[in-house]
Amino acid sequence: MSKERNCADERARKETLEIAEKYTHDKDNLIAILNEVQVKYGYIPKESQLTIAEYLDMPLAEVYGVITFYSRFTLIPKGKYNISICMGTACFVKGAKELVERAKERLGIEEGQTSEDGKFSLETMRCVGACGLAPVFTINDEVYGKATVKKLDEVLDSLMKE
Repeated sequence: MSKERNCADERARKETLEIAEKYTHDKDNLIAILNEVQVKYGYIPKESQLTIAEYLDMPLAEVYGVITFYSRFTLIPKGKYNISICMGTACFVKGAKELVERAKERLGIEEGQTSEDGKFSLETMRCVGACGLAPVFTINDEVYGKATVKKLDEVLDSLMKE
């Protein structure tokens, strides 16, 4: 393991412990702690999972189980631009599948993955609540409605230039 990796691991442990120490050692605080770690890092690093398990005196498998049960939590770092394509009924019937296929082709990643450069991640979601604008995709918290493959390409082109 590289020296840089050891420093990053140690920093994650320290920062996670600082978050955990805002709470008592009660296992009921697991979700709140995980939520703060998720907000801080955009995902829940392995080092954070270990630290939380130790702090709450619970098995790592139990912490992992909670993380993987709730869709809000992720074990994979998200890209600078997190692209989510709605696959709810209205979006699906209006062409969301084509948007997903185009995004995968353009970014060279599958759903749930992050590009090697860390710039883009791709996921699908069930409903964004903007059915009147179907199909819809979001990038970070910005909603793009009445989306087409052309519109997706234009947005990706502008982000790739950054």
